[in-house]
Amino acid sequence: MPNQQKKIHPVAFTRAVLHNARALEALTMLSVVTLTSRDAIEVMARLPRINIANIPQHIVQIGHNNLNCFFDDEDYEFYLASLKKSAEQYDVDIHAYVLLPNAVQIIATPSIPQGISSMMQSLGRRYVQYVNHRYQRSGTLWAGRYKSSVIDSDAYLLTCYRYVELKPMYEGIVDGPELYPWSSFNYHTCRKKSDIIVDHRLYMDLGETKEERGNEYSALFRFRFDRMLLDYIAETIKLGQVLGGDQFTEKIEQIANHRVRPLKRGRPKKKKSTEPTSP
Repeated sequence: MPNQQKKIHPVAFTRAVLHNARALEALTMLSVVTLTSRDAIEVMARLPRINIANIPQHIVQIGHNNLNCFFDDEDYEFYLASLKKSAEQYDVDIHAYVLLPNAVQIIATPSIPQGISSMMQSLGRRYVQYVNHRYQRSGTLWAGRYKSSVIDSDAYLLTCYRYVELKPMYEGIVDGPELYPWSSFNYHTCRKKSDIIVDHRLYMDLGETKEERGNEYSALFRFRFDRMLLDYIAETIKLGQVLGGDQFTEKIEQIANHRVRPLKRGRPKKKKSTEPTSP
C-alpha cells in the first residue's frame, strides 16, 4: 500500500507560522540576503529621490508588469495634453520625451523644488483615471513610482535626448526615429512643431536658426550609441543615481544636503596600528 502524505490543516499551519514569528522574521531576512546579485545591488544602492530646482532630470515610468499603457492614438494624445497641463501647473520645462506602448521617458527641468514629483503625481492620476474610465477597468496601471536621475547637462543632456528618442528604434518598433510619431525627435529635427517642448539652452546653442539647430541635431544621430554608455544611463535611472562626474555629483550632494552616491559594499578597512610592536 503506497505511503500517504500527511495532510496539514490550513488553520493549524497558520497558527504554527504565527507561533514561530521569530523564525518567520529570520526567514524573511534570509530571503533578502539570497536575492540575485543584480536585485541585491538595486536594493542596497537605491537612494533618496533628488528634487532640486533648475537641474534637468531623466524620468522613466513603466507599465505594470511591463504591460501596455497606451492602446490607440487617442490615448497618446490625451497623455501629451495632460503632460502639458501638469508641467505648466508645476513649473516644469519639458525638453524631450518618448511615449512607448508600455513606458514613458521624459527629460525635464523643474523651476521649483519638488516640481517633478508633483507633476508626475498629477499626470499619473489624471491618465489612470482616463484609462480606467475609457476601458472600464480598475486597479493600477504603472509599475510603482517613476524612476529618475539628475543629469549633468553640459556632459550628458543631449546624449539623454538621443537615448530617449532612439528608444522606439532600439525596441524594434520602427526602423528610424523619424518614423515614430510619439516622441520629440521630429520637433528637434524641425520636421514638426510642438506646444509641449521648451528648448534647453544647450539645444539652442546648436545654431542661430531653427534650420541650423535641426541640422546639427540630426548630425548627432549619424553614429551608433556606445553600448557601455547606454548601459550606464539605464543603470543610473534604475538606481536613481546622478548621471555625471565626481565634481557634478559633489555639487548635487551639497545642494541636496544628503548623500547621492551609494556607500561602498563590505566592512570598512581597519586602520593600521601606529603603536610600536614589542620585541
